[in-house]
Formats: sequence, structure tokens, C-alpha cells
Amino acid sequence: MKSNALFTTLSIAVLTVSDTREYPNDTSGQLLVGRLLETGHILSERNLLKDDLYKIRAQIATWIADDQIQVVFITGGTGLTGRDSTPEAASFSLDKQIDGFGELFRAISILDIGTSTVQSRALAGLANGTLACCLPGSTGACRTAWGGILTEQLDARHGPSSQICATLRG
Repeated sequence: MKSNALFTTLSIAVLTVSDTREYPNDTSGQLLVGRLLETGHILSERNLLKDDLYKIRAQIATWIADDQIQVVFITGGTGLTGRDSTPEAASFSLDKQIDGFGELFRAISILDIGTSTVQSRALAGLANGTLACCLPGSTGACRTAWGGILTEQLDARHGPSSQICATLRG
């Protein structure tokens, strides 16, 4: 950690994409909300949508257009089935993709799920000064992403991650 850097609170929106989950059993969304609040960030909005490319795109576009939202987490819809369309919905809106995010997520998750990690289409990028991260829908995958990537990347006190934080509007 950089000793002279200060923690900056970020406003974060969380979207769960699922045809089967509702808020009471959305453990992935709940985990992300809990972790971001525990860390000192603000939950700006939360939504749950069915796997529908255009509804997902619309929600992401609304949030990245909102000057108050700096980060968007999308969990679910990153697999290989016909209805999984979160990466396509998100990448449509991105100005810049952060290729290392998906690569690092798969490298970390291989320790938990083995070569099944190749089925993950996790990705992240920047759009209109907003960081958007697409995570698999499992609670374990969200826990892996938070602990292995997000907690440091959302904290300017962690050296080079301050470059991502510096690009976020706010």
C-alpha cells in the first residue's frame, strides 16, 4: 500500500443477470453488495434482470451515463449457453476493454475450479469514466474476483491500481 494515498469512496451499482434468481436467493449480488459496503464504498443502485441482451445493455448504458456512478458490477450471464449475453451487452458500451481483468480472473480461478475456468467470459472495461466488470454468476466466482482483483483495484492506496481509480469520474 502507498502510505500517503487516501481511501476514496466509490459509488457502485450491482446488476445480477439470471433467469432463475430473485433478490432473496441472489447470493452473488448479496456478496458483492456486502463486500463493497464493508470496504467503505457506497451502493448506488442494485437491479436483477433476466438474461436479455437489450435489457442488460439498457441498464448498463443508464448506469454509465449517470454521473454519480463510478463502478458497475454485473454478475451472471458470462457462460456459454445460448442465453448468456452479458459480455456482449457490456462490451457494446465499453470505450476501452481491460484485457488483463479476464485473464487474471481465469488465472486465479483455476485454483478453485480447474480448467473449467476456460468457460468464463469475465471481462472489464471503461466507459464514460465508469469501470464496468462482468463476473460469472456463482457466489464463489464473485468471492474470487473480489478478493483476488477488485478489492485492490478499487483502492488507490494499492500502488498501480491508482491509475484505474484516477480514470473514474467523481
